[in-house]
Amino acid sequence: MQTLFTFVSPPDQCGYLPDQRWQLRYEVVGELTPAEYAARMRVGWRRFGKSLFKPECPECRQCRSIRVNVNRFRPSESQRRVRRRNESEVRVEVETPTVTDEKLALYDKYHQFQAAVKGWPEHGCESATDYLESFVENPFVTQEWNYFIGDRLVGVGYVDRLPVGLSAIYFYYDPDERSRSLGTWNVLSVIAGAAAAELPHVYLGYFVAGCRSLEYKAKYRPNEILEVGKWRPFVG
Repeated sequence: MQTLFTFVSPPDQCGYLPDQRWQLRYEVVGELTPAEYAARMRVGWRRFGKSLFKPECPECRQCRSIRVNVNRFRPSESQRRVRRRNESEVRVEVETPTVTDEKLALYDKYHQFQAAVKGWPEHGCESATDYLESFVENPFVTQEWNYFIGDRLVGVGYVDRLPVGLSAIYFYYDPDERSRSLGTWNVLSVIAGAAAAELPHVYLGYFVAGCRSLEYKAKYRPNEILEVGKWRPFVG
């Protein structure tokens, strides 16, 4: 691993729990192998582009890494309905990440919808360069999962394939298709992909109780959560 620099952000209002303050440790890397990132991720780190990050909040400890046990996973009835709704109508193509006008437009459309409905900050990608730095220019090869209805792009997900499993980085979709629960369909697809590759876990990032945008992760069961350096069974 080639570390370029590290820093800790100043405490600020939490983006997940507004009544809390968050603080993140960052490590920006030039080079990183999948095995090296897997070792970091298993102790609570995540990454966006070439930036690794981990919460070091002054008081709150609600950001906890969560992973799904692939071999034991059993979809709920609602998840089975999502699968039936999409498996014959939505096509997924796993490719190498690229930036296109179509993806930029879909990304911004998704964020505008989330800002209006969930109060997310009103921002999108200011340029193709922003998108490149976030999703395309990675320290190792990342998978881009593109979802289509016919020839129309309706969702894009980014996934790391690691020795310990698949790690879901980010997913955005066309809000006009929200009745399909494409976010759920993406996670189900990634779990199925891990099972086909005989990988033990799917890592979903941070679970934060009280944050509507992150609580959904506990619905994929059985799962485990990282607490005090150890993974333990979790229900949520």
